[in-house]
Amino acid sequence: MKESAIEKALCARIAELGGTIHKIRWVNRKGAPDRVIMYRGKTVWVELKRPGGKPEAHQQRAHQRLRAMGQHVVVVDTLAGVHALAAELHHA
Repeated sequence: MKESAIEKALCARIAELGGTIHKIRWVNRKGAPDRVIMYRGKTVWVELKRPGGKPEAHQQRAHQRLRAMGQHVVVVDTLAGVHALAAELHHA
């Protein structure tokens, strides 16, 4: 399965829930998570990977910076991960 298929499934699931999901790009800096989700007052930064894929070192550093600021950052690499994240958002 490709990363793009997981991303498409995530976008569709968040839209079904009534949330907002945006693609992220940082100017003059590498490592931004792929997407940010806003749902019922919650914000989640999402790094998407192909199944079994891991964030690169510069991505891990960006995730650490966000977490240090109290942000919720997740890595999703499966359709099961998409559904688990959606359930976490919806039931929290």
